[in-house]
Amino acid sequence: MTHFAKIESDIVTQIIVAEQDHIDTIEGTWVETTFAGIGFTYDVAKNKFIKPQPYPSWSLDENDDWQPPLAYPDDGKHYDWNEEISSWEILND
Repeated sequence: MTHFAKIESDIVTQIIVAEQDHIDTIEGTWVETTFAGIGFTYDVAKNKFIKPQPYPSWSLDENDDWQPPLAYPDDGKHYDWNEEISSWEILND
């Protein structure tokens, strides 16, 4: 059994586990996946699934990974992104 993603307008709308023989009998565009989830974008040219954008201010890097406008602090503390102030906020431990 294999995971397949249904693609509609470049967006994953459904994930099912099935045999290829079954996929060949159902309507729609289905792509084999081990990574995608509902809401992911499928880039046909790259044959690649891209996660949904986590925040409006984040942008895709050259590897199609979402990056914040400011790097995550490297001080050993835990942070969460605050879109309202476009910055990392420390979490209470």
